[in-house]
This record gives sequence, structure tokens and C-alpha cells, in this order.
Amino acid sequence: MQFSSVLSDNISHLHSLLDVGTNFDVVYRTARVGGRDACLYFVDGFTKDEVLLKILQAWSSIKPESMPSDVHEFSKQYVPYGEVDLLDTEDSVITLLLSGITCVFIDGYDRCLAIDCRTYPARGVSEPEKDKVMRGSRDGFVETLIFNTALIRRRIRDPKLTMEIMTMGESSHTDIAICYMKGRVDEQMLTQIKKRMNSIHVDALTMNQESLAECLYPHKWYNPFPKFKFSERPDTAAASILEGNIIILVDNSPAAMILPSSVFDIIEEADDYYFPPVTGTYLRLSRMVISILTLLLTPTWLMLMQNPHLLPPWLEFLKLSEAPHVPLVFQLFILEFAIDGLRLAAINTPSMLTTPLSVIAGIVLGEYSVKSGWFNSETMLYMAFVTVANYSQASFELGYALKFMRLLLLLLTAIFNIWGYIAGIIFSACAIVFNKTIAGKSYIYPLIPFHWSELKKRFFRGRLPHTRK
Repeated sequence: MQFSSVLSDNISHLHSLLDVGTNFDVVYRTARVGGRDACLYFVDGFTKDEVLLKILQAWSSIKPESMPSDVHEFSKQYVPYGEVDLLDTEDSVITLLLSGITCVFIDGYDRCLAIDCRTYPARGVSEPEKDKVMRGSRDGFVETLIFNTALIRRRIRDPKLTMEIMTMGESSHTDIAICYMKGRVDEQMLTQIKKRMNSIHVDALTMNQESLAECLYPHKWYNPFPKFKFSERPDTAAASILEGNIIILVDNSPAAMILPSSVFDIIEEADDYYFPPVTGTYLRLSRMVISILTLLLTPTWLMLMQNPHLLPPWLEFLKLSEAPHVPLVFQLFILEFAIDGLRLAAINTPSMLTTPLSVIAGIVLGEYSVKSGWFNSETMLYMAFVTVANYSQASFELGYALKFMRLLLLLLTAIFNIWGYIAGIIFSACAIVFNKTIAGKSYIYPLIPFHWSELKKRFFRGRLPHTRK
């Protein structure tokens, strides 16, 4: 719908559309500008009051004979502000108004004057809890999109850095920024991702990036290994852009989605590059080995306990010191679910009680459960290692994928013994090998297809590039 040049018609229509009488936070203010009636609409809590006050003070001194006949000329002469737009359709006005932009209607003008003097409630750009580093920058993404793009711009001061904006969601109209580097990004992949995003029809991105991820990659949901890498660190996002990747930022989410992402990309962390090459290589290889151990340790031990004749003499100490009262596979499954229960309880426990309750839970599960006969001490030891080792890498998605594969391995080993153990390992390897990135490329590149120079970089942290792009 087009707007009228008669102010009273526009006001009555917008009052009805926005239900101004019911919505207390949708505010309108009438004023006189150059001898004409004017009306301002804005959302309380989204507007910088001091900026709006200065604009109204400047308009109060305009004389009727100085008023231009065109709203475009009026905006050039009498709106001393940087972000100004002229709108002529109802949908654009409603979307921007509810996003926090101040909309001004002046009698005699058939277009709306949109002044972007909004401010969003935001927390500080402190270091994210999950993506901490031992050395490096301590800032992190927040829930405000413009702050996140500024953190990336601060690190890449190059005109080739491109940030495209689009909205998604018929009800939410969520802002999404696509960030990439011209000349380095895969143009075919970029076109494919834009095409997918433009073809998505969704009511709202309720869960922000997870909602978008499931819309972008609706197939093979049964494979738990993550298709995307998420990071709350702007230095990681900037480095990924310089490597030719695409970053997707969603408003109201403090995480950046990195595309495409292989399993090697997900395992990598910022600490690998904040230390010298030897230390960075050690941290990376340690993380890879520990991730493999979290998958194989308990199933391998269960298989050996079911087949003690396979134990060489120098591994005799792995045998149980006491006969189990509960079958080992049930002990391991109970502990797997109990640990997740404790993790969920820790999230929902008030911070002042987290430490004492964790100590109590550790004592009860550790000492008394062994004494009561529910668990063997060896079972508790190996599950304690697996639980702590899960936190060696930052990706929650990868940690849970390894957990699901471990549970499947335990189940197959308990039922089919050695053959079940072998089948479980083959199934887990196939889940990784046959997984695909969003670009349809190999999930384990540069292993398949094989690329020796790139493979070395995945395992060994070399010298940081200085001239090569």
C-alpha cells in the first residue's frame, strides 16, 4: 500500500495497523514542522532520546516559507543525521519501525522519513565462556548484529571484505549478514548458499543459527557429526574469511557460522595459532588424539574385559580388581546418562550453589557408588577420563557426535563381542567419511581427495603466512 500526502489518513491507518492504543511501547508524537503537522512513530527502548531531541529542536526553527515541496529536498536540508531513508510502502515502514527505526510523516509528503537513531540493549564484548584461549584477544561476539560486523571490520580493513544483509522469517524478519572476501571466496559456493537462503520460507528463526542451519541443510539429519563450525570469537571468524570461507551472522545470536567446515576445521582452535609452531602443533595433535580416545577408550576396555585372553601380560593390570555386581555395559551406560544429568543440573543450578553441589555429586557418585557395589572403580576411572576429555575441544556438536558413536560402539560390543566392536568402528568411520559439507565437498578433505601439502597443515601448525594470501 502507498502512503497518502494527507497526514490524518496515514495516522489513522497506522494507528489501526500497529494497535497503538494497546501496545504501550509503540509511541507516536505529533509536532509542528515548518508550519505543517507531523507525526513521529518509534518503539520505546530502541531510540536514542538525545538524538531525537536534537532533531526536533532543529525542526522547530524551520519557517513555513522555507519548507521544500519535495520530501527528498527536506531530508537533505533539515535532517542533520547520517542514516536516513525515504520509504513509500507500508511493509517496509512496519518492518523498519519494529526494528527500532524512527518513522516521520509530514503533512503534504507522501513518503515516510526513516531516521536510524536506534540503540539496542547489549552486553559487553567479553570473552565467550566456551571459546576461551590461553593467549590472544579477549573479545567475543554479542547478540547485536552491527557490533559483530564491526568486530570483524576492525580486524580486516580491506575494501574487498563484503557484508551483505538480508532478512528471513515472515514474522520475525531476522537480519542475517553474509560476510566474505572478494577474490578469495568460492563464487560458485557463494551463489549456491545465497540461492538456498533466498528459497527458504520460514515463519521465524526461533532458535537463530540452529533454525537457519536446519533450513540450509535439511538432509541427512540422522548423521550427528556437525556440518557447520560455530565460533563466538571474532579473530576466528576473521581468519576464516581470509582463508576464503563464508561467515553467516544472525541477529540475536552471539555465534558465527563458518562455511564450509570439514572435521579438521571443527577440531582446530585459536590457541593453535596464538603459540609458536611447535607448541601449536602439540596442542592440535593432543586434541586429535584425545578426541579419538573419547570415542574408543571405554568400548575397547569393555571388549578386552569380555575377552581377557586377548590381554598381553604387560596389560594384566587392566583386569577388574573385584567381580562386578552389575554388568559392565550397564555400568557404562548408567554413567553416560548420569554425567549428562549432572551437566544439565549444573547449567540450571544457581551459580552460588554450583561448586558445593558439584563436590557433593562427585563424592556420592565417586566413592559411595563404588562402595555400594553399583560400579567398579575401573569403570569410574575410565568414564571420568572420557568426561573430562570431552571438554578438550570447543565444539559441543562434535562432542555429542562422538558420544553417540561411543554409545553405539558399547551396545554393539556388548551384544556381538569382537565383531560388534569392529562393526561399530567401521560404522563410525563411515559416518565421518560419507558426511558432506554444505558445499557438497568431502568432510575429511584433504584426506579424501588426498592433498599432501594441505594435509600437513591440518596436522602440523607451520609458520604463519606473511606474504602469501
